[in-house]
Amino acid sequence: MRLRFLALVCLSCCWLVSGEGEMVSCSDIVPLGYRSDKISITEFGGVGDGRTLNTKAFREAIYRIQHLPREGGTLLYVPPGVYLTEPFNLTSHMTLFLAAGAVITATQDSSNWPLIAPLPSYGRGRELPGGRYMSFIHGDGVQDVVITGENGTIDGQGDAWWNKWRQGTLLFTRPNLVEFVNSRDIIISNVIFKNSPFWNIHPVYSSNVVVRFVTILAPRDSPNTDGIDPDSSSNVCIEDSYISTGDDLVAVKSGWDEYGIAYGRPSSNITIRRVSGSSPFAGIAIGSETSGGVENVLAEHINLYKMGIGIHIKTNSGRGGFIKNITMSHVYMEDARKGMRISGDVGGHPDDKFDPNALPLVKGVTIKNVWGEKVLQAGLIQGVKNSPFTDICLYDINLHGVTGPRTPPWKCSDVSGFAHQVSPWPCSELNSNQQGSCANYS
Repeated sequence: MRLRFLALVCLSCCWLVSGEGEMVSCSDIVPLGYRSDKISITEFGGVGDGRTLNTKAFREAIYRIQHLPREGGTLLYVPPGVYLTEPFNLTSHMTLFLAAGAVITATQDSSNWPLIAPLPSYGRGRELPGGRYMSFIHGDGVQDVVITGENGTIDGQGDAWWNKWRQGTLLFTRPNLVEFVNSRDIIISNVIFKNSPFWNIHPVYSSNVVVRFVTILAPRDSPNTDGIDPDSSSNVCIEDSYISTGDDLVAVKSGWDEYGIAYGRPSSNITIRRVSGSSPFAGIAIGSETSGGVENVLAEHINLYKMGIGIHIKTNSGRGGFIKNITMSHVYMEDARKGMRISGDVGGHPDDKFDPNALPLVKGVTIKNVWGEKVLQAGLIQGVKNSPFTDICLYDINLHGVTGPRTPPWKCSDVSGFAHQVSPWPCSELNSNQQGSCANYS
């Protein structure tokens, strides 16, 4: 086990090399240390037969890690097998290691699923008023936590939850698959995540988070199964992953209307690099919950197939907050309903207490080096009346596709910016004379 773990460490920390030289990585924001102490879930009664409920085993193993700390932390090893369990909490200074062939699978019996308070930046559950179901694997106030392995699987068995959503029988907001709250120094790598009840990986109010070499899978018709949603978090690195789900592949968020404004914690310094995937919704998204603000986001070397929208930046009146200093480059998309959409009329409100005059600020969005094939409509940029989107900069964009007579290639309103070498040529609001901060991105 030690040799396999050390080999994985080397793989996770390597620099990928291309014909043009070394490709950059942000994964070094969280150093991956060596765990001198190792225990196995089988030592605590874990049985990987797919039928035995292993909740007690996981909770006792993590209790041991928490209350008998070892220098450098402890690795909890999950050997091959299918380990059925109810939700459980992680603790600081631990690694959850899934061997090849190991599956941690969620029970579909929700009767004992814990309820937790709503996030303060949302004011209620995202789907329903009141609390929300705890994520399947949960970390609150933890640090130095690693979820990794030899491409073992964490399976949320979400179809029971999806059916409740479709039938309107949910009592509270569905659980995420993995969530870290108020946490730091988190690494998630070399694991397959599948069939999440709701969002897959959700770091919220957290910092120094690396998600790398993961595969995230859910059916195209599974509701709200976002891949990775950094939320009011900073210094987040998402790299070298494949995501195919029923909703946005990556969506950067920061709170919902008056609750997000009051909480006031932005998402900042987010890097998304070498991610590919497919979805009926967006590939790379910001929003629509952006009331705490989103800034300094870089997404590059993205490959998207069978998409609803390739790039989607979305907010609404009543959101407040800001979206600024966003750069997306080297994006390839194939078979998309819309190439890009930057819109100020997306998303509902948590309640009737939101301020309709809380207008979002969207400024300094650069999208460049984009190539699209079979794109039905190139783009839509629709700002907010009395708060137009400014410094929207488009460079070297080619979106090829069948554009019907009733589908103009671009639609724009309440926006200003700059365009250079964009095909089909965008709307007149984006002129070819450099102005504002667009001059800084040429």
